[in-house]
Amino acid sequence: MEDAIDSFIRFLAVERGLSENYQFSTQRSLSDFAHWCATSKKIVNPRGVTLPVISEYLADRKRGGLSASSIKLIVVALKIFFRFLAAKGTIEGDPAEALALPRIERYLPETLNELQVEQFLESIDLKAVHGLRDRAMIELLYASGLRISELANARLENFNFEERVVRVTGKGNKTRLVPVGRKACEALAAYLSVERPKLVKPRSSSEIFLSERGSKLTTARIWQIVKKHARRARLEKNVYPHLLRHSFATHLLETAPICGLFKRCSATPIFRRRKSIRMSINSGLKLCIGNFIPGRNFHFFTETRSSRKILRAPII
Repeated sequence: MEDAIDSFIRFLAVERGLSENYQFSTQRSLSDFAHWCATSKKIVNPRGVTLPVISEYLADRKRGGLSASSIKLIVVALKIFFRFLAAKGTIEGDPAEALALPRIERYLPETLNELQVEQFLESIDLKAVHGLRDRAMIELLYASGLRISELANARLENFNFEERVVRVTGKGNKTRLVPVGRKACEALAAYLSVERPKLVKPRSSSEIFLSERGSKLTTARIWQIVKKHARRARLEKNVYPHLLRHSFATHLLETAPICGLFKRCSATPIFRRRKSIRMSINSGLKLCIGNFIPGRNFHFFTETRSSRKILRAPII
């Protein structure tokens, strides 16, 4: 079964362009299932897998204390894996086709309010070592709602100061243009003119944010930097990079001055269902940011901390 799994992972990487983290997670789920099949059921070929076998495996994992959300990830991996094998003709039928996804309780994501964001950002000492870099990095995380991987891979040639936009590559290797607010642009300008030149080494690349050794900052290091400054700001909440993305989206939806935007939001089913209110944040991001087209958009500014963000949305 391992050969079939390897073939499927290559398909995810080459044909679907999915992230390495997703590939690793899926491969681990499938390898664990293959190992269980081989040891518990003496099944080494995907043709021998049936729906009762899969159900027994999931029940075994649940008895082992695995959460519903983790089991859901396994179910998704199994469903797309066997669908792939059935489409290739490796197996005659899809044993996971009738498999239902477990229902999990949805919770609203944690966010910082605007005063907490203000406190967090203003607590960064610009005169400290790498203070300008850290301030610019965290400003950009919040002002543009970037994922941590997008921030780590942001490059100089993809940043346009005149248009105040940065081109980033996100999930599924998809590229998009993201607006950058005035405050974030000012912080970036200070870092790029004063501090970054001191970090550049002969082998440095063009990533915006560099480490002491001149290499690009890893996502793990960015996580540590955010946690360090959050502790210094004495915020009561557990602050991590993706929390800033949630905060950005929430504040954007709360302060968006475009009536037409909210007409579109209210017409979207997920905005009408309270159970799916968590999903409205991602939808709002796509509406406000994902559809950004230079030359066809207009700008809105507010005087609150959310003015770090430039809201650019297509004319509706």
